Amino acid sequence: MKPVYPLRRTCKEVSALLIAREDRALPLVERMALRLHMAMCQACPKFERQLLTMRNAMGRWRHYSED
Repeated sequence: MKPVYPLRRTCKEVSALLIAREDRALPLVERMALRLHMAMCQACPKFERQLLTMRNAMGRWRHYSED
């Protein structure tokens, strides 16, 4: 039987959590798993920054008006 690691997530799972976090609050276990993975991974924090950049750009675009 393979040991189960409840806080271990793959990059694919973490990217899905980062996207889901935009729409809903994550349960405590998912937030802890996300934080643990982000501390050990180099790629996922970059993806998180890209998501934040896109969210900020979309927010500015929504409020853009030509004066």
